[in-house]
Amino acid sequence: MKLTFKGKFAIVTGACGGMGLEVCKNLSNNNILVLMIDIKEPPKSFLMRHKNCSYKKVDVTNFNKLKNIVEKFYKKNKKIDYLINTTGVLWFNKDVSSTDINTKVWDKVYEINLKSMVYLSKIIIPIMKKNKFGSMVHISTIDALSGDDKPQDAYGSSKAAMIRLSKSLAIQFASDNIRSNCILPGAVDTSMQKRWKKNVSAKKKLEKIIPLLRVGKPTDISNTIMFLLSDQSSYITGTEIIVDGGFTAKP
Repeated sequence: MKLTFKGKFAIVTGACGGMGLEVCKNLSNNNILVLMIDIKEPPKSFLMRHKNCSYKKVDVTNFNKLKNIVEKFYKKNKKIDYLINTTGVLWFNKDVSSTDINTKVWDKVYEINLKSMVYLSKIIIPIMKKNKFGSMVHISTIDALSGDDKPQDAYGSSKAAMIRLSKSLAIQFASDNIRSNCILPGAVDTSMQKRWKKNVSAKKKLEKIIPLLRVGKPTDISNTIMFLLSDQSSYITGTEIIVDGGFTAKP
């Protein structure tokens, strides 16, 4: 099945992480113009190799600056068809049980992971409504589905809230032909998991308990994002797709 895309303009947040870069590349290769938003800059060669991509350094928790950048992109192109929201932080050493966490850390995680999604909704959905078309994909996590005796409670609960918010947006704006879906990755080899470089054995142990016997790659997530954006998924909204090598299906 060849994927086709009605839309021509996309915004990707968290664009310079592993998943973000991969989906930006795929969008560009499908002749979709991409605005990459992140506080981290892309590799120098990336923008040279992917001419349909442009980059703006923006903190997604800064509503006014985010709004200004998005509106400039819209003013130039007259449309925003796709939002791919890969924004997220997981601070292993600071994000702990809610009984122990510093509340400033809790608030910051929520601000980055969840409040930024609210900001994006307020800015981008009214633009999509004008054109009666839009597809949004938000990256949550399988950690949103269960508890943990070694918890990152702020991360997991904020990502669970993303699922609920995505469902609500899907229902609110379905009549405007705007779709909203979530992807729930399992373990994926990105910069967020840089600890594996220091502890290779931990990664190998994890792979042994994943039914497909490997951790995910950014391409695994990007391919799923591209499907959810495509015309071929036009009847899918308000749901989530788990991409975890079978981990959550285990008995």
